Amino acid sequence: MLRFMSEIKGDKRVFEELLSLTTEQINPRSANLSELPTIEILKIINDEDKKVAYAVEKELPNIAKAVDTIVEALKNGGKWFYVGAGTSGRLGVIDVAELLPTYDVGPEMAEAIIAGGPGAVFRPIEGAEDDEDMAVRELKARRITDKDVVVGISASGRTPFVIAALRYAREIGAKTVAITCVKGSPVTKYADIVIAPDTGPEVITGSTRMKAATAQKMILTMMSTAIMVRLGRVKGNLMVSLEPKSKKLIERAKRIIMIETGVSYETASRLLEEAKGNVTAAIVMAKAGVDYSTAVKLLEATGNVPTKAIELAEKLREEKKLD
Repeated sequence: MLRFMSEIKGDKRVFEELLSLTTEQINPRSANLSELPTIEILKIINDEDKKVAYAVEKELPNIAKAVDTIVEALKNGGKWFYVGAGTSGRLGVIDVAELLPTYDVGPEMAEAIIAGGPGAVFRPIEGAEDDEDMAVRELKARRITDKDVVVGISASGRTPFVIAALRYAREIGAKTVAITCVKGSPVTKYADIVIAPDTGPEVITGSTRMKAATAQKMILTMMSTAIMVRLGRVKGNLMVSLEPKSKKLIERAKRIIMIETGVSYETASRLLEEAKGNVTAAIVMAKAGVDYSTAVKLLEATGNVPTKAIELAEKLREEKKLD
């Protein structure tokens, strides 16, 4: 309580900063929100949300630059990191967490850092977003190098934790990307690539978990999906690298094998079992008519890039170099 009373005196510099942010402006369309019936409240929120995709669309060239930069880094032994606080940090955590079951990609390639640590995913950590030293410590603990890419996520573009992370990343030679909803905000000064959709004032003034967060979620999903496609972890539009760790994913894996190879459900089930749950290996086995060990060798020969392994199997079969 004493700390709160001392801090409530405030920081006029921060006050002035917030006044200038588009995400902190009052939205005239929702000025009388508290006086409206439920359906009208929802219509206003929905109408504002419709604008988000168009704002993101204008940033597609910059998103593409970020994707290509991260793909290049990964191919050269680097990693990519998301760094954020609050909602922005949680969105980064979610995106990375979903890579493992969907594309069999874990912390060897991507990590998310949230201000305040893992506990901040579930509850706010007081003052964490202002702790610049913590941001640097987190990156140092992960032994970031000049081969890596750091993606800073900040709706306002003024979060000290994110700015410090990008500044340190730049100092050691790593590539940096900023995702913010305020063009020209402080975070952009430390970014090689800036992705800044103009989502405008929120329905609830300053509540950037709304439109700004929706834009960030769209961008992160687009980026990580495109990265996985570029890395060969998608064939056509099939997630051939998924990890079948649940009943749903096991059945999805079988369907992918069936679609890609034309085999029956029973054959797909047998192949998946023989391949020890490795969907790509099962597809290679079916396409090339080889056993699991040979399929693994084909994968190893192509740097464990699923699409390349499948293509090699098809080529060898056509050339009759496989029995």
